[in-house]
Amino acid sequence: MKLIAIETAAEACSAALYLSGDISIRYKILPRGHSELILEMVDDLLREANLTPASLDAVAFGRGPGSFTGVRIATGVIQGIAFAADLPVVGVSTLAALAQRAYREKGERKLLTAFDARMGELYWAGYRVGEKELAVPAIPEQVGSPQQVEIPHDDEWYGVGSGWGAYSEQLEQRLRGTLLGFKAEIYCSARDIASLAAADYQAGLAVAPEHALPVYLRNQVANKL
Repeated sequence: MKLIAIETAAEACSAALYLSGDISIRYKILPRGHSELILEMVDDLLREANLTPASLDAVAFGRGPGSFTGVRIATGVIQGIAFAADLPVVGVSTLAALAQRAYREKGERKLLTAFDARMGELYWAGYRVGEKELAVPAIPEQVGSPQQVEIPHDDEWYGVGSGWGAYSEQLEQRLRGTLLGFKAEIYCSARDIASLAAADYQAGLAVAPEHALPVYLRNQVANKL
């Protein structure tokens, strides 16, 4: 299958082209300018592969949670491509994509992903990596203070994401005895959006462009990139 994936919900801006399991990527960490850069990344990937949007099977995007502005950019861009080329869309949780990257790079299979949501809160969720080598939800996405994080205490987890940098002291105290370690300086990548989206597409989870909606968890947060 052929699929383009984009991710602009956090600090990193990236696009990936998935071709029957092979993935090409454009990736850059920058504080702002995602809206201008992401289309250039998509165009570069398609041109190098001698493809057009109409030759794809689907498109995918990081549908949040994350920066309000960044999630909105990804949603608007992917809907524009999908409507123009009459393509289905797969929305992938940014928290799941973060877990997938952590597994890919560090090999950890039980992951607590967390983004700094500002206002003393974080977006977080728990994932396990199963036999298919893909992150699957174990604890639902939610937003709340570090003191509200609840996980099974009969297991050990590895923390990933900016929420661990912002609230490491509170989270370590809260999760004492169940935390293997954490890494805050790791960002979502379209590479992992593409991997998860390909599996979801094959499972029949793609939707029409008008139904490809962002997930903010807390709609009033507008953290500009």
